[in-house]
Amino acid sequence: MVRLKVKEIAKRRGVSQRKLFLRSGVDLRTLQRIWRDEYANITLDTLGRIAYGLGVDASELIEGMAEVPEHMRELPPLSPKEPS
Repeated sequence: MVRLKVKEIAKRRGVSQRKLFLRSGVDLRTLQRIWRDEYANITLDTLGRIAYGLGVDASELIEGMAEVPEHMRELPPLSPKEPS
């Protein structure tokens, strides 16, 4: 599981959603979704644009999580034959 640290890094750098929208070109609704859900599914292109807008390396915006987040605990586990 991967957690997005966009909101916390933006706050630390004093960058609002609107400012990040203007700097990155990422749709404002996408940024609002990322602000609400740190486990949101985004493309690598979006991650790269956000990193550019914040002036950081994209790797700083993600964190690997060993624990499954609460909202995903009810999902059935993947069977060994399913791609991950």
